[in-house]
Amino acid sequence: MKLTIHDGKLKIDLGDLEKVLAIKGDFEIPLEHIIEATTEAPKTSWREIRAPGTYLPRAIKAGTYYTPRGKEFWYVTKKGCLVLELKNDPYKKIVLSIDRCKEWVERINKVVSKNQRSLEEERIP
Repeated sequence: MKLTIHDGKLKIDLGDLEKVLAIKGDFEIPLEHIIEATTEAPKTSWREIRAPGTYLPRAIKAGTYYTPRGKEFWYVTKKGCLVLELKNDPYKKIVLSIDRCKEWVERINKVVSKNQRSLEEERIP
């Protein structure tokens, strides 16, 4: 999995195996849709519906999940994850296992914060 920030968007490129297991392609998320990034995965429960995706206990959780919080995308294979909370997007959360997740949280939050300040400055007469 590869993440890049370019032209006001966060691009998430899934590898071939990741696409097969998650039954999903790549993502392009406008930065203004990101509320915040964290490393704390949401609690899971039996009330989630996986449609479509893959789940093997203690090994992988991948795909689209319908939860009491809303529609979420998960690709988690190990501890340590990047969680994106979204607005104005089909997904409410995207949860990913990636290397250097804390660095990505800081980077995304910095860019999102800067982007929000720019939008606020444009609105001030």
